[in-house]
Order: sequence, then C-alpha cells, then structure tokens
Amino acid sequence: MKKSNKIFTTITALLLLITGCTDEFLTREPQGQFSTAGLATEEGVEGILIGAYKMVNGLGLDDQAPWNNDVQNWVFGGIPSDDALKGTDAGDQPEQSFIEAYDFQSFNGHITNKWRGLYKGVARANDAITSAQNVEDLDEARKAQIIAEARFLRGFFHFEARKMWRMPPYISDDVYDINDVESTKVPNDREIWPLIEADFEAAAAALPDTQAEVGRPTKWAAKAFLAKAKMFQGWDSSGSANVGKLTEAKALLDEIVGTGRYSLVPKFEDNFLVNTRNNAESIFEVQYAVNSANGDATNQGIGLAHPYIDPWGCCGFYQASQNLVNAYKTSGGLPLLDDFDATDVTWETEYTGTLDPRIDHTLGRPGILYKGFKIYQTDFVRDLSYAGPYFSMKHVAEPDAFGVGGWGNLSANNYRIMRYDMILLWLAEAEVELGNLERARGLVNEIRTRASNPADFVPKAIQGADRGDFTIVPGEAAANYEISLYNTPWTDQATARKAVRFETRLEFAMEGHRFFDLQRWGVASQVLTAYLASEKNDRQYLAGKTFTANKNEYYPIPIQAIDRSFKDGVPTLTQDPAY
Repeated sequence: MKKSNKIFTTITALLLLITGCTDEFLTREPQGQFSTAGLATEEGVEGILIGAYKMVNGLGLDDQAPWNNDVQNWVFGGIPSDDALKGTDAGDQPEQSFIEAYDFQSFNGHITNKWRGLYKGVARANDAITSAQNVEDLDEARKAQIIAEARFLRGFFHFEARKMWRMPPYISDDVYDINDVESTKVPNDREIWPLIEADFEAAAAALPDTQAEVGRPTKWAAKAFLAKAKMFQGWDSSGSANVGKLTEAKALLDEIVGTGRYSLVPKFEDNFLVNTRNNAESIFEVQYAVNSANGDATNQGIGLAHPYIDPWGCCGFYQASQNLVNAYKTSGGLPLLDDFDATDVTWETEYTGTLDPRIDHTLGRPGILYKGFKIYQTDFVRDLSYAGPYFSMKHVAEPDAFGVGGWGNLSANNYRIMRYDMILLWLAEAEVELGNLERARGLVNEIRTRASNPADFVPKAIQGADRGDFTIVPGEAAANYEISLYNTPWTDQATARKAVRFETRLEFAMEGHRFFDLQRWGVASQVLTAYLASEKNDRQYLAGKTFTANKNEYYPIPIQAIDRSFKDGVPTLTQDPAY
C-alpha cells in the first residue's frame, strides 16, 4: 500500500526545524503561525508551500466543523443534487437541511466557511509565490517549481470558488500582501475563468511529467484541471454549447489520453479503497494519512457520512436518493435514459430486475454486502422514515483500513478528485457537441467495458447467526447485474448527449460532482425540478420544496465576506443579484 504522506517526506526534517513538531506534518495540526519574514529562507518557503497544500482538504480553518469546507463537496455538490439526501434525522445539522431545500442563505455557516477555507487557501498560495520570489538563497530551478505548484493550488482554490459562486473575486500575488489586510479587498466585478486558466497554464508549463512524491501535481494534472475549467465553460446557462471552449478542452483531453500514462484500473471499486490509492487511473488525489496516535490528517471532513450501525456508529449523513437507485436499472444491459424513474427499485423485497453493477459499489441497499463489512439492512440508517433505506459508500474505508487511529470513521481513503475516467467522459461530452458521435460512443464503451468486469461484481452473501456474520456464495453475484456496450451506431446528437451525461452520473455518483455537472450543463432547473416532483413521493419532507432557475445554480456570497470587504466606507464585494 502506498503511503499517502509521501508528498512531504523529503522535507519533514525542514518542518521539524521550523515548527518544532514531533510528528510528520500530515499527521499533526499546526499549532501556531509564523510571519513571512521569519520564514524568509529556503526551508521557510517550503513550509509555506506545505501550508497551502494543507488547505486542499478543507481542514485548515480554525473554529469550524470540518465538514463545512470538505473538499469532497458532499454538502454542496451532493446533497442539493438528485443523487443524495442530507440523511440522518430531521434535526441534525439544520444548515444542511436548508441547502437540501434550495434555501440558500448568505448567513448559512456552511457556505460562509466554504468561502473562508477557499480564500485562506488562495492566501497561502499567494504567500508561497511572493515568498519564493523574495528569498535570495533559493535555487532558481526549485523556485520555479514552488511557484508552479503554488499557481496550481491557487487555480484549484479559485476553481472551487467559481463552482460555488457566480462572481467570486480573484486575488493574485500582485495585490496580495500578508502584512496588509486591505490588500485582498478586491471587487468581484469580472469573470475569473481566464485567470484560473492562466494559473493552470503556467503550472503546466513548469511542472514535471512525474513527481517523486504523490500529492504534488504534475504537468498532466495541471492540464487536466485546465481542461476541466474549459469544460465548465462549455455550455451557457440555457444549455447552449460553447463550441470554442469545448474545442480547446478536447485538444487538452486528447493530449492527456495520447500520453499513455493513465489507464482505467480493471476494477471500478479500486477507485474507492485505501489499499488501491494512487493507482494507474489517478491523475491527482487529495492525500489523507492516519496512524494509531493521530487522525488529524484523515478524511475527517466526511466523517459524519458513515452508517449509524457499528462499527461506525455515527452519524448517518449523506444518504442516497431513490432517484439515484432507479438510475442504475438496465434494459438489455443499457440504461433507461428516458423513463428510469417511472418505477422504483424495491427494497422491502429483493429486486429481481437487471441492474448496472456499479450500483453496489456506489451505495448501500438492503440485502447486499456493504464494502466487505456486513450485509446491509435498514439498521444502517438513523431514521428510515425520514431519509429512506439507502446510504453512501465510496468514501468509506474497507475493513482492513478501518479503525487505524481513534474514531473508526476517519481513514486514509484518498479523494480521487482527478481520474482518467473523468478525462474519457469529458472527451465524450466534447465529441458529442462537436459532432463526433461515434468517437463519443467508443469512449463511453471504454467506461462500460470496465464496469462489466465480473471479477468486480459484489458477491452474494448469506446472513449468519450474528448481525456481523455472513457467508459468501462462490461464483454468485449479489444481484441480477446486466451491463452491455452501446453496439448500435450513434446518429442522433440529442440521444448521444443524454447517454454520455447519464454515464457520467452512473460513474461519479455520490462523489460530490453531480450538482456542479447539472450547473455547467445548464440543465439544473429542469433536472432538479423533475427530481423534486418524484422524490417527494418517497421523502415527504421534500414536498413544497422548489429549485429557482437562474438563482439556485449558485450559492450567495456570504454576508460576512461582504461586511468584511469594506474599504474607504464602501464594500468591495457585491452580492449576486439573484440573492
């Protein structure tokens, strides 16, 4: 198993010198802060850069709950989508309930802390850039690498902000001054996508093809995020394609595919296990670490989103929707693109219809072995009558990696934020809009070929005498799995578009992307309005909830940020007019 804290192993000694810590950086929270002047050395700049990396997982904020700013975006990209429900019970974390109901308020603490965390990351990246530029004893080659990594991180933080808010500010190292709190009070009066692209372009030009330490971005990670930025500009709010941006994205995606550096791992499940981190499919992962003494560098931002039964025992958040479960139905091995939600996959009795096998690597449902722990039943959820019988799964560590340090929910199960399957499906999206339907079909079939690997099917398990006991039935799958390739040529663009987007949902469900995918495609209102109309029949608390078009695609700028942006008696930040 690869160690997720390799990113900083070569400079651990430097950090010990700077901070006086007794453990590795990734397994200890920083206990204090140091001025840039005090760190104006080669060792100091390396430490400042690590401080910027620390913000990637969203856990570097004081006085916040870790899930407020979690990089996996289960709160902001999962719960308000048609994939997921807040889960647990009605009274726990009411701020998430407001998000689930599309009641986005500028004083919601989760939204506020997301802003705080991302812009603290921007500040640390800018600090690393300016410090590297000003330290005299820093080797020029290393200086260039530090700046490139910091620009990648600055692009990443601004990218995440641009997904959340329609018009967030961009803060560059030209204006940033760590000794002047007024320096970051810049107006949000321009589109920041070009500036995000410039950061990733600069990073790609300077970063190496490979890195000795996992967790540091490569040239190809930068190009992948640059392509993703262009894909987010690929459609306008009405859903019309921006062919120019998609053409630019296609060139980058083709280049990444053409390197031959990345490949789909044989088993879909291997993208969600601790023991298979940093594999051949991984382009950039958010690295987590855990040991028996400390869990500070774990995936604690998603700690609440674990089953309510032992061995987790808390806290039942982030349940899967009936709509998502229904999406995995197949007919002749293919998805039901138009009427998948017409009837429900049942859970009170065994469902005997055909299903895409990815369903049982994506969510827990009654009667199916849950990630090797035990057979899933409704005792996994906190309140069956509230959020139903299904539960999230991908981020949960397997039994071998459970309970390494303290609270068992915390693990080193990395978040694979940039994978090769994403590259293939983005390329398929672009090819559809550019009229290359058969190329798109071939790309989707690559994904489906991997998903059809019978060695990756969840096995059938029979309940034993004790709740945690089960017996595997050799050679028998847990459900009636059936998945086929698209063997008929694609000739209709609208149908091809629907098929690619449906595949994207099946492949990446419950990973925090769905809400933002609907946003970038310009179809959020259409899809989520239909979802609410259907899901309320199973989850009665959703009755009366509405998604407001041209508003709820983005979140409001936190009122705290606006109040703190005053300069010369006038706020530099302006609220989204939709709010």
